[in-house]
Amino acid sequence: MGQTSSSVSDLFDWVRRARRLIPREDRRVLLSPPRLLARFVRFALTRHAGRAGAASASDILARDSELGTLILDFFRLAARGYFRARTEGVENVPAQGPVLLVGNHNGGLVPTDGFLTWLAIHDHFGPSRAVFALTHDFLFEDPLLRKYALKLGMIRAGHDSARQAFAAGGVVLVYPGSDLDTYRTFRQRGKIVLAGRKGFIKLALRAGVPIVPVVSAGTHEQFIVLSRGDRLARALHAHEWGRTQVLPWALGLPWGFMPGFVPYIPLPAQTTVAFGKPIRWPDLGADDAGDPEVLERCYQEVEGTMQTMLDRLSVGRRFLLGQKSGSLSPAAGVLGPAK
Repeated sequence: MGQTSSSVSDLFDWVRRARRLIPREDRRVLLSPPRLLARFVRFALTRHAGRAGAASASDILARDSELGTLILDFFRLAARGYFRARTEGVENVPAQGPVLLVGNHNGGLVPTDGFLTWLAIHDHFGPSRAVFALTHDFLFEDPLLRKYALKLGMIRAGHDSARQAFAAGGVVLVYPGSDLDTYRTFRQRGKIVLAGRKGFIKLALRAGVPIVPVVSAGTHEQFIVLSRGDRLARALHAHEWGRTQVLPWALGLPWGFMPGFVPYIPLPAQTTVAFGKPIRWPDLGADDAGDPEVLERCYQEVEGTMQTMLDRLSVGRRFLLGQKSGSLSPAAGVLGPAK
């Protein structure tokens, strides 16, 4: 009873802080799925007209520590009481210097995996270990969304943005599979889908940074993808106007049957985030980033490692409930308070 009262008190305190930090007019947009969808439509029309891409999106100094703390506090509450989140291997992330986190992507427009990854690193290393996430162009073509994205350490997906973050000693989080991964069908929730994209390998080799695989299980149970919509996307030339190769359909709260590009309330699926050991290629350098055979070999190593990790996290897993206690890694731990 006491713990429940404390959680409710923490939630009310969080709401008071959120109202102070986020103006009411901004909340009306950020918390409104119809308004967010309308902004995506506007982005698509702008891109179709050839006017997208001019907005600046690589200001790594725009981070707002107070807002970041607010968001992490929310996900810490959700991690404990709603997702029963567990983390393991976060000590595998180097304590200093640039590093590239490569993850499997889940959740569509509600990227719980990214925020729980950030939370795990923050709570293990402290706030000075900055995390930057490479994200979709859409966030940076809308002035309001760009403002909040940059404050939270999100930068436009691209090598130039990543190199700026590396130069500052930051941790860069990338999801190579992007839309093809985050909207894979529910039946494929146990599969790593990096989609053959090797740009992250080129980035790591040219920057000379280690790759740390980060794999989540449970996040793809937070909504149910029925169809990825690859054929529909090709037929409607979706990549030209929406920078997407899919037009998915899903089941989710509170809408029921819905387009995949609509924000939703995640189902309370137990979630585990695991960090693998750093992958380094000391015999390779920047010049090797142009060798297709080298890229394929490195790609297969990363994808294979991640699939092995996800297979382990999926053993004995039950829908929404997670793994049985006997299947858990002895190194796993509940996400805890910040240091």
